[in-house]
Amino acid sequence: MSDKCAQSRRNFLSRGAALTAAVAIAPGILLYDFARARPVGEPASGKVRWGMLIDTTQCESGCDECVQACNRENALGSDTGATAPQWIRKVDLEQEGSGKKLSLPMMCQHCAEPPCVEVCPTGASFKRADGIVLVDKHRCIGCRYCMMACPFEARSFVHEPVLDHSGATPRGKGTVESCTLCVHRVDEGRLPACVEACSKSGHQAILFGDLSDPASEISKRILSVTPTHLRADLNLGTGVSYLGLESS
Repeated sequence: MSDKCAQSRRNFLSRGAALTAAVAIAPGILLYDFARARPVGEPASGKVRWGMLIDTTQCESGCDECVQACNRENALGSDTGATAPQWIRKVDLEQEGSGKKLSLPMMCQHCAEPPCVEVCPTGASFKRADGIVLVDKHRCIGCRYCMMACPFEARSFVHEPVLDHSGATPRGKGTVESCTLCVHRVDEGRLPACVEACSKSGHQAILFGDLSDPASEISKRILSVTPTHLRADLNLGTGVSYLGLESS
């Protein structure tokens, strides 16, 4: 393994810096309660479970700020063809009976029991102690079993050589990739790019934080509402939940 690749992998798995951040969505409410930067070399902690709560009532059908921010952050380009990478995509729905129309971002759900990890023959798909599901590009053989196992169609296969890299997110032809929850930013104590972009656009549809901390804003919000977990029947323990998907 080259020094450059090794360093890139280290940055991807365990990057950290002494930074703090808090983005207000309303007086007294933060998207990120307190950014706990993880020191370089310190392993992810099982005391933390990162996750998202997405309010579909605040997500506009024509808005793709989260998608564009993800593409810029991870150097995914602007290609929208059949083989283009889709770490996050917008999905428009219409509820049966009521005809209510919804729009929501769809990405890796960062399951507590991820099917992608279970079927991976090399261990390339793995879950960190803090709940973030990732792909080790140095171990991925491109078999795509994980893509077939994912019930959310959240993974993409890299068909062409990658000519542009973000510097923080390793990518390579013949490997599988998906949303990383912007692990490199989270380890530095920053918001995922999609969350930051949504807030800046004025929609405030994505709340990010520590699901295991009862004092975190996301935990308190989940206790006060009735969120929906996609494919709850599979008992995957998804780290992403949604508001506004309830049948009316």
